[in-house]
Amino acid sequence: MVPKKVFFTKGVGIAKHELQSFELALRDAGIEKCNVVNVSSIVPPNCEIIQKQQGISLLKPGQITYAVLSRNTTNEPNRLIGAAIGVAIPKGKTSHGYISEHHSFGVSSKKLADYAEDLAATMLATTLGLEFDPDKAWDERKQEYKMSGQFVRSLSIAQTARGDKNGQWTTTIAAAVFLDGPRN
Repeated sequence: MVPKKVFFTKGVGIAKHELQSFELALRDAGIEKCNVVNVSSIVPPNCEIIQKQQGISLLKPGQITYAVLSRNTTNEPNRLIGAAIGVAIPKGKTSHGYISEHHSFGVSSKKLADYAEDLAATMLATTLGLEFDPDKAWDERKQEYKMSGQFVRSLSIAQTARGDKNGQWTTTIAAAVFLDGPRN
């Protein structure tokens, strides 16, 4: 199977048990009815990025669903956790792109999203043979990548949450969910 479509989603769940908080995060993300299989980081050539609601509408209960999944969990009150997905797509429709997953503690949603996007873009840049200075700020390198003419786009999605004040489990997820076409 080579996926034809991908969508991005995120969620958070809070519950007495860790597994239940993960289930609630999947619900919040809209992918709880699927059997999610973790895969690595390649966006196939010609894979269309679709809106979350369109992607969710194509899912069927019990479906084996491939996803790049970032997950973080805590039962420490007020601890900031996060999960993020970054994506970088090359210009050529026959080339593959990259997805990165990252989770963190104590990092804002913006910084987490930027970090994940930077990871994906850096993986793509090294594959394309682009020279870059890894010590430059992400915003500077992002502009260089775009100006190279070899990137179509990069983006990210992040979910952060503070650990439940009463010590219940809190889980954050971010996912790139693959679909293989109209028969999903």
